[in-house]
Amino acid sequence: MLTFVGLGLYDLGDISLKGLECIRNADYVFFESYTSRLSGTTVRDMEEFYGKEIRILSRDQVEVDPEIILDLAKEFNVAFLIGGDPMVSTTHVDLRMRAFRKRITTNIIHASSISTAACGLSGLQNYRFGKSCSLPYPHRSWIPLTPARVVQANRNHDLHTLVYLDIREDQCMTIPEGVDLLETMAGKIGLSIPLYVGIARAGSECPVVAAGSAGRMKEVDFGPPLHILIIPAELHVMEREYLEMFAGL
Repeated sequence: MLTFVGLGLYDLGDISLKGLECIRNADYVFFESYTSRLSGTTVRDMEEFYGKEIRILSRDQVEVDPEIILDLAKEFNVAFLIGGDPMVSTTHVDLRMRAFRKRITTNIIHASSISTAACGLSGLQNYRFGKSCSLPYPHRSWIPLTPARVVQANRNHDLHTLVYLDIREDQCMTIPEGVDLLETMAGKIGLSIPLYVGIARAGSECPVVAAGSAGRMKEVDFGPPLHILIIPAELHVMEREYLEMFAGL
């Protein structure tokens, strides 16, 4: 069996009891940290807490050649650990479908997700969010315009946009970096972004939430990762009041 186990948002305390039991009873435990990660703990701490050795997987081992996982799951109980909630990323959807084709039984153990935590921390109503997008670091001089186009399309329909910031092995994109990139992209397609909401370390005891212009986002000390951005649509009166109370709008 292959079980996708959500770890929650920030540290060891976010996992469910069901997820913890699954890991401790697993024969093999794998973890990928390129779609998300727990910035409030380390892999060594996770191993001590779970009482299991954790094998770290690269992107290629999950997306291109996941046989190391699937072959073991044919005979053993395999736990596949994911920061946040499983199946938010299409990477994990694809892996579950590959397992199905090989007649491997799968299960999902859910956990807290940034997609819902962002609503709670910002006060932006969850049913008003449109398509989300990922914001990658530029490759040399290449800057993709897709994120700005997603924001533009959502704003045209009066919908908020959740913008996932790039995570790399050696660095995580910060809110000021993300704002700089979006402002550049927006300028290329004639889009004006009047308001940003930045959230840092959702799930921790001291998350930072700030709302304002691009200039203000660069002045706020958001601290360490993980960071995420929201581009709001026109604000409902309650949304605006919430951001004034809790995000300094």
